[in-house]
Formats: sequence, C-alpha cells, structure tokens
Amino acid sequence: MATHDLWLRSLRSARWEERTVTINQCVIAGWTGRDRVALEAHIAELEKIGIKRPASVPIFYRVSASRISTAETIEVIGKSSSGEVEFALLQSGGRLWVGVGSDHTDRDAEVVGVTLSKQMCDKPIAGEFWAYDDVWKHWDDLILRSYAVNDGSRVLYQEGALSAIRPAEELIALYAAGGTLTEGTLMLCGTLAVHGEIRLAQRFELELSDPRLRRSIRKAYQVVQLPVLG
Repeated sequence: MATHDLWLRSLRSARWEERTVTINQCVIAGWTGRDRVALEAHIAELEKIGIKRPASVPIFYRVSASRISTAETIEVIGKSSSGEVEFALLQSGGRLWVGVGSDHTDRDAEVVGVTLSKQMCDKPIAGEFWAYDDVWKHWDDLILRSYAVNDGSRVLYQEGALSAIRPAEELIALYAAGGTLTEGTLMLCGTLAVHGEIRLAQRFELELSDPRLRRSIRKAYQVVQLPVLG
C-alpha cells in the first residue's frame, strides 16, 4: 500500500482536483502489443539472449504498491536498468483515470526472471491523471513518447500512438473479474519499441499527449546508480 497526492482532472469540472490517493496494488501488464506477428518475433529475439517466453500474452505481473513513485529521482543497482514509457490506469473514487508512468526494469535481472526484475526498480508516475471518460472516444489517437538524456544529450527514445497497444478496457477485462479494476489499483499497460538499443539514461522523460484536446501529461526523473560491490 502507498499513498500519493495526485492531481485529477475531468472535463466536466474543467479544473484540476488534488486528491490523496491510496494505491493498494500495482499491476504491470506485459506483451500488450496488438500486432501478434511482431510480438512473437520480439519474444523469439529475447529468447535468444536468455529471457524466457512469457507464460501468456498478455501477462500481468504484480509488484509491490510501494514501488510506485512520484519522486524526481530513483536509485538503481549498477548500469543495467532502463525506463519504458507506458500509459497508466488508476481506479480511484469509483472512476477510472489515465496517466503516464515508467516501468523501470533491471535488464540483468530480467534474464534470471521477469517477475524478479519488475520488483527491483521503482516505477515513476506523473502526478496528474485525466478522466478516462474524457479520452476513450479518441483513445487510439493518444501518443506515448519518451526521451533518454545522457551527458546533456536528449534523444527521442520511444514514440507512437496507443493504437499499437491493446485498448485499456480489453486489458482490464483480461486481468480483472467483472471487467473493473478494484479500488486503489494502478496498472501500467505496456510499451512501444525503442529507437536504437535498450539503454540506461541518466535522466528519463516521458509524456502522454492528447492531440485532440491539445494537452499532455509529462514526467521526468533522474536515475542514480548505486555501486555493485559483489
């Protein structure tokens, strides 16, 4: 369980509302791409480097709710971790909200076990969420984007529309009985292919953009590497 002060916005109220939200469980949805051929090809590539095939597609990993973070800095072990921009779903106050977060993951641990790797790193999220009711009609038009920043060089790392990822309601239906997340659940919902190679960033920036309503939710965080001493 973890408590965060978040800003929630519904177009019906036309303003941001600050609310203290208790997150009781955190779910990481993996392998959520809509293109099954591309998904299978990527699974085969990862098998070649020792990462096991998922038990199902998509798959839903549980991690500690305390791993959710709105902080501006996270600490990681060594140089083997990297961020992934994902849309976030939050069930709070009897409503579904959408935001953006990063499934920051230790890649060395991923070879040992994906569940283990998911638990090893904090999951930064933006402190702002939109009402899902306000965006579901143009859901596929929403854009995810991330940047990797190293030594002052800011490079586009990921970019694409949510049309590449399974819809929110489909993921919820596959995970939750009755097709509704329980109160206090936050779900990170899968990511996009990276430009170039998967790599560590000293600073990771992520964004969920709504071109229809001309607005964005953004989050940036610094990555502090802790030494590996054996």
